[in-house]
Amino acid sequence: MDKIYEQTMLFDFYGELLTEHQRRIYEDVVYNDLSLAEIAGEQGISRQGVHDLVKRCDRILQGYEDRLHLVERFVRARETVRQIEQLTMDSEAESPRVGENLIRIRELSRSLLEEL
Repeated sequence: MDKIYEQTMLFDFYGELLTEHQRRIYEDVVYNDLSLAEIAGEQGISRQGVHDLVKRCDRILQGYEDRLHLVERFVRARETVRQIEQLTMDSEAESPRVGENLIRIRELSRSLLEEL
């Protein structure tokens, strides 16, 4: 995963577990694409303080993911749904493979349910 995508996913899943101050600054960096200097000026702290806080938030959010694996499970579930969607489109186009595709869809659906 690229860094910005990973940060947004982690923040989406675990951001509410940060303090309000951490959440506000992290959101400005990740979602609002503000520079560290802009945030520092807004918050009345040093640029280095913003940098340190963002790094600390990265570690905190990654720690939650390391323990809970919610982002990982979400990404796998989304990929499974994508595969199911592809199989249904293939079934519409190639009627001889409908039976095979239905079996595979059933397997993917079961694996998805087991994850939940």
